[in-house]
Amino acid sequence: MNGSLLRDLVPVVIGVLVRRGADFAAAEDAVQDALVEAVRTWPAGPPHDPKGWLITVAWRKFLDAARAETSRRNREIRADGEPVPGPGRAGDDTLRLYFLCAHPSLTPASAVALTLRAVGGLTTRQIAQAYLVPEATMAQRISRAKRAVAGVRFDRPGDLATVLRVLYLVFNEGYSGDVDLAAEAIRLTRQLAAMTGDEEVAGLLALMLLHHARRAARTTTDGRLVPLAEQDRGRWDTRLIAEGVDVLQAALARDWLGEYQAQAAIAALHADARTAAETDWVQIVEWYDELVRLTGSPVARLNRAVAVGEADGARAGLAALAGLDPALPRHTAVAAYLHERDGDPVTAARLYAEAAAKAPSLAEREHLTRQAARLNARPRA
Repeated sequence: MNGSLLRDLVPVVIGVLVRRGADFAAAEDAVQDALVEAVRTWPAGPPHDPKGWLITVAWRKFLDAARAETSRRNREIRADGEPVPGPGRAGDDTLRLYFLCAHPSLTPASAVALTLRAVGGLTTRQIAQAYLVPEATMAQRISRAKRAVAGVRFDRPGDLATVLRVLYLVFNEGYSGDVDLAAEAIRLTRQLAAMTGDEEVAGLLALMLLHHARRAARTTTDGRLVPLAEQDRGRWDTRLIAEGVDVLQAALARDWLGEYQAQAAIAALHADARTAAETDWVQIVEWYDELVRLTGSPVARLNRAVAVGEADGARAGLAALAGLDPALPRHTAVAAYLHERDGDPVTAARLYAEAAAKAPSLAEREHLTRQAARLNARPRA
C-alpha cells in the first residue's frame, strides 16, 4: 500500500467530485470512505489506475449517500451514469481546494486543519496528534470548517496570499506526533509552486527549504534551543540549502519581489556564511529594509533592529528598537540581547528574565532563563 500516493490523490479526487456537483463536505466524506475501501482491498490486488479507481469509488459513495438523503432533503441528484475517469483538470481542481481551505470565513486554525485534511490527505487522528489535541476536538474543528465552506462557489480567483499564509502556519507548527508538519508544508508548497508558477509561492518554498535545512542544528539532544550564531553549521543540510537558493534565484530573476522572497533572501545570506562571524549583516539589513517596505510589519522591524545591531553596533540596534511597541512578541528578548552586546549585563539579565516569563514555549523559556542566570552568575564590577 503506497500511503504517499493515496495522500497525493486525495485533493485531486475531491476536486473532481466538487467539479461534478458535489459540495465540499459531501465530496470529502465520500473520498474518505473510498480511502477506507482502498486500505481494505488494495493490499490483495492494487488497481492498475489508482486515481481512476478512487474517483469511481468515491463518486459511487457520494451518489449512495446523496440518494439515501433524497427523501429527507427533497432533493434529487442527477447522475448520467458514471463518468469515465481520466486525467481531467487535476491541477486546477487541487488549486481550487487550496483556495477553498483558505477561505476568509475560516479561522487560521480551521484553515490549517482543513488544508491538512483535504489537500494533505492526513487523517483526523494524525492532525490531532500533530496539534496535541484530542481526536474528537479536531474532528469537531474540521466539521465546523467543512460546514463553513459548504456551498461556496468559485466564480472568481481565490486569494493566493491567504493560501500562502495558511501553508506558512503549517510549516511553523514544526513537528509533533507522527506527522512532520514542516515536511508536509514543504510538500504542499512544492505542489502549489508546480501548479501556479507564481514568484511568491516559489519564495515561500525557498524560505521553507532554507529554514528546514538548519533544523538538525537548532536543538541539542536534550531539547535545548541553540541560537543561530552557536549552531554547528556542519549539521546544516547543504542539499536543501542548494535547492532553496536555486528556487529563490529563479524567483528573483522574474523581477517581481514579494515578502516571502525577501525573507528567503535573508535566510539565504545566513546559509551562505561559513561561520557566524562571516554573516553579511549589511546586506541582511538592506533586505529587511525591502521587507519593511513591502509589509510594514512590526515583526520585520523588530528583526531588522537585531540585524542593525550586528551591522552597525548594539547602540544602533537599540535606537532602531526604540520606536517599536514593547508589547511585540520577542521585543524584550531582543532588548536583552542588544543590551548585553552594549556591555550592560545588569539590564540584560533583568530583561532576559522578563522575556522568559513571556516566552510562548517551554524550550524558549528555558533558554532565556539560562541567559539570565549566566549573566547573574558573573562577578559584578
